[in-house]
Amino acid sequence: MAARPPLSVVIITLNEEHNLPRCMKSVSWAQEVMVVDSGSTDRTLEIAREAGARVFQHPWEGYGQQKNWALRQTTQPWVLFLDADEEVSPGLREELVAFLANSGNFRGAELPRRTWFLGRWIMHGGWYPNLLVRLVKKEGAKWTEPSVHECLIPPGPVLRMKNDLLHYTFRDVGENVLTNVRFSRLGAKVAKARGERGSLLRILLKPVGKFLETYFWKLGFLDGFPGFVISLNAAHSIFMKYVELRSTEGGPVNSTEGGRTGSTEGGPVNSAGQETK
Repeated sequence: MAARPPLSVVIITLNEEHNLPRCMKSVSWAQEVMVVDSGSTDRTLEIAREAGARVFQHPWEGYGQQKNWALRQTTQPWVLFLDADEEVSPGLREELVAFLANSGNFRGAELPRRTWFLGRWIMHGGWYPNLLVRLVKKEGAKWTEPSVHECLIPPGPVLRMKNDLLHYTFRDVGENVLTNVRFSRLGAKVAKARGERGSLLRILLKPVGKFLETYFWKLGFLDGFPGFVISLNAAHSIFMKYVELRSTEGGPVNSTEGGRTGSTEGGPVNSAGQETK
């Protein structure tokens, strides 16, 4: 039997019994699979232990903070970060194993992520390839720790993978909308810290601009009805961000989101690449 590659896989969880089995099965070839949970009340912990993962329960600190804590617990020289609703495709698995056997001067890898939404793979509207640094050499790597838009910083140059990381996002439109609201609050907090204001002009024009950008400029219309829904949701998120910002001007933005899984890397408001700009 071939030796497993020197890789720790980190999965941050909260009530992920629906997604976790698929995710863990796709990385069962790794030397170590580690689940860091922030208070699940479903079968997440049971599923993780049955699959042979190292399981930690750690109070939620924030997206980047939680991942940095997890990084410090890993035992292997390379670390791959996954969200529970993601899956390493067979082609990506082969590519990662080959890379780990001969990484050369590279100290990380950038993965293209392909998202499934409303019954189809989304290939336009800014959702693909949604390149993300997810594999790093542990020594010297770290996550940034802002309220939103955390990034994994590798300790050296990265190689772009050719095969896709698969992302099974929202199970329905309602879940998408709720996530938009949550991340728009976080985005408003960041915007307030930067000194932005929620002017009526921005509230009116920014959502329109985002819809035109995603649906026409980034060819979201080629994804059919799901592409239209994605563009409307992107506009809605921008609208909510600036409404939230305006409603809190003169006082603090009250955003204490905790215990959340997934990520807001690169600025997505819906974990699939739509930015809150």
